Amino acid sequence: MPRPSKVLTVAMAAVCAAATISGCETKVYGSAPPPVEAAHLTVVAPLGTSAPLPEAPPEKPTATFDALLAREVQATADAAEAGADLTVAVLDRNTGQLVTNGSNNTIAIASVVKLFIADDLLLQEANGQTTLSPEDRAMLDVMLRSSDDSAAEVFWNRSGGSAIINRVVKRYGLGSTRAPGNGRWFNTISTVTDLVRYYDMLLAGTGGLPSERASIIVSNLAQSTPTAHDGMVPGGVYPQRFGIPEGLYAEPVAVKQGWMCCIGADWMHLSTGVVGPERRYVMAISSMQPASAEQARRTITDAVKTIFPGGRT
Repeated sequence: MPRPSKVLTVAMAAVCAAATISGCETKVYGSAPPPVEAAHLTVVAPLGTSAPLPEAPPEKPTATFDALLAREVQATADAAEAGADLTVAVLDRNTGQLVTNGSNNTIAIASVVKLFIADDLLLQEANGQTTLSPEDRAMLDVMLRSSDDSAAEVFWNRSGGSAIINRVVKRYGLGSTRAPGNGRWFNTISTVTDLVRYYDMLLAGTGGLPSERASIIVSNLAQSTPTAHDGMVPGGVYPQRFGIPEGLYAEPVAVKQGWMCCIGADWMHLSTGVVGPERRYVMAISSMQPASAEQARRTITDAVKTIFPGGRT
């Protein structure tokens, strides 16, 4: 993941401080603090604009899912004690129940924006506006599975750069998401609740992307690789089994991860994706922490383990 310039680092630090698809796929299984705001639970049916949830009939919120309120508060407090600022949202797509830890700061979402790049590109293809060669499809796959930056750069420039974000924001109604101020894809700004909304609408088919194209995205995320291509770190690879895939190790997951260093003194880690049988749950969790990369990854993974004890939903 590219490192922001010094000027961008200051700007991004200020921003962060202020603020059923079917198909064959390989399931991935994951191998004194300041006061914490009360967690929030809302019932939304659904986050998508209109269509009913596709997989199962609505159910009453369960006591087990209600307990996420307390566990998210505990995970947030534990992270704060380690010096990390945690933001988390979990959606039960069957009940429409959305649980957050009360924090919804905007962040630069780094490689998670590759979801939007892929979404926009596949819609262009569906509409006959572009043709994807076998080489393009291979690049798309590696961009989603292994977070390849060079592929993202190619598609970003080919499809109009920041205009990609504006189109996706309009289709999905992402009220807190905006294009990067400097035109670099990894500086796209969003929130965990917007990202949860995006996944829900992608799965429900209410964001405008045809289901057969949406399945390409989700199937690739279900084949997320243990390491990612990142030319800005020693060895050119970065471990991307943090957060959801490691914390929810007993569940099938389809994930897109993001990370960025040097936002002030902080590492930013962002873990997003679809969890569980029939893709019932959507989760997005971010952490900002002035620590080593290894420690920061451990913090966000420990938070997921606290929220979901035993690695299960």
